[in-house]
Amino acid sequence: MNAWNQQGGRPPYDPYHPYGPYGPPPPVPRVGWVRRTWRAVGPIAAGRKVFRPSRPGRVDDPAVARMQRVRTAVGLAAVVWVTFSYKLAASVADLADDRLDQSWNAVLVLAVTFPVVVGALIGMARPPARRELLRRARRPLGSILALIGSVALFPAAVLTGLLDGKLATDAVTTVLTVVVAVLMLVWVLPFVAYGIGMSLVHVFRTADIHETVPPLLALVLVWEMALVDVLTGAYEGVPGPLRILLVLGAPCSVTAVALWELRRLRVGYGLTLRGALMR
Repeated sequence: MNAWNQQGGRPPYDPYHPYGPYGPPPPVPRVGWVRRTWRAVGPIAAGRKVFRPSRPGRVDDPAVARMQRVRTAVGLAAVVWVTFSYKLAASVADLADDRLDQSWNAVLVLAVTFPVVVGALIGMARPPARRELLRRARRPLGSILALIGSVALFPAAVLTGLLDGKLATDAVTTVLTVVVAVLMLVWVLPFVAYGIGMSLVHVFRTADIHETVPPLLALVLVWEMALVDVLTGAYEGVPGPLRILLVLGAPCSVTAVALWELRRLRVGYGLTLRGALMR
């Protein structure tokens, strides 16, 4: 063991050293302005600000987050195994496209469900709580509009002929077209992909409204998606019992995690939906 380890990771004590008793400070790695700018305004940095809850004083239980990650990993592994075992997808790319489509459909269903559920909760709350919940709902609503607006840029670019080069009539418009196209691929596309994932994980950052809202919305969402799977005939070609397991596995597991999360919030932190509504 050297002298640095003996003193808690510090250099040896030297009261006569010109830089102080513990010697010169450790060198600080230099970060270029491009990297600093990207970290500040890049798509992931912007996505963290837009799609992750940030209300001061919000309870963020790491045990719940771990449970959600485990459930998501197990569910995804089961879907991948069934997809390739029964040849429901020809390649990994087809599977990725299918999962992306399903995630986007879930975001759209959640965007429709959000105002209904949150509006009902605000309507049931007492007037003082109603005003506070309505104020807190602004950021979740903003994240919905940001994601849908970002996705809408792509069909808008196709319909206007921006990506086809139809607007590039001279040198200036050609340069502008290239800049916009690169910006959409480099910034907007990662922002949308990150936003879809974070919107499903954090349920459109509805913990900013109250900690009990995300599990409640997740409950409603998964059963709506299960109904969509039944109506659209999902997992065709899979044997009946296994197909039922796949359709009901996600809503049942999410229901169990959501009920456990609500109980943990009530027992460990004293947070209940009735308390949020002041009922």
